[in-house]
Amino acid sequence: MTAPFAIAAFFVFLAEMGDKTQLVALAFATRYNARIVLAGVFVATLLVHLVSVALGEAAGTVISAFWIKLISGLAFIVFGIWTIYGDEIGDEGKRSEHALGPLMTVGITFFLAELGDKTMLTTITIAGEQRQFLAVWLGSTVGMVVADGLAILLASRMRKRLPEKLIRYGAAAIFIGSGIVTILRLSS
Repeated sequence: MTAPFAIAAFFVFLAEMGDKTQLVALAFATRYNARIVLAGVFVATLLVHLVSVALGEAAGTVISAFWIKLISGLAFIVFGIWTIYGDEIGDEGKRSEHALGPLMTVGITFFLAELGDKTMLTTITIAGEQRQFLAVWLGSTVGMVVADGLAILLASRMRKRLPEKLIRYGAAAIFIGSGIVTILRLSS
C-alpha cells in the first residue's frame, strides 16, 4: 500500500503545480479565510479523486471529455462574473459572513474545475496501473491538497498586502481566462 500511495501523492502533486485548479485555490484564498478554502479544496478533492480512482480501476468513462470540458469552461466564466458582481447583487454590497457560503462556493467550483483536469487524468491513470483503490485515492488527495495548500498559504499572505478590488478583478480574470482557454481547447 505504501508504494501506490507515494506514487499517487508524488505525481498528483507535480501535476497540480501551476495547474488551473491551483490558481483557483489561490484566487479563493485571496478572498476567503484560508481554512475555509483548504476545507473546500479537501472535500472537493476527496470526491473527485474517489470518482477518478473508480474510473481508473473500471477503465471506463461516464461522461465524454468534450462535455466535461465544455461544462467546466462555462462554469469558470460564470464564476468569474460572479466574482466581480456576486457579492453586490441582492445584498447591497454586504458580504455574507456565514462559513457555509464560501465553503460551498469553493467546494463546488473546485470540484467542477477538477473534472477532466490533468490531475484527475493523472489519478485515473495511476489507479488503472496500481489497482490499489484506497492507497491511490488517499495518495492523490494528499498530493493535491499539499500543492493547493502551498498556493493557499501564499495567497493568504498576499491578501493582507493587496487592495480588495485588485484581488477581485484578478481572481475574475483567472476564472474567465481559464474558462475561455478550456472552451477553446475543445477543438484540439
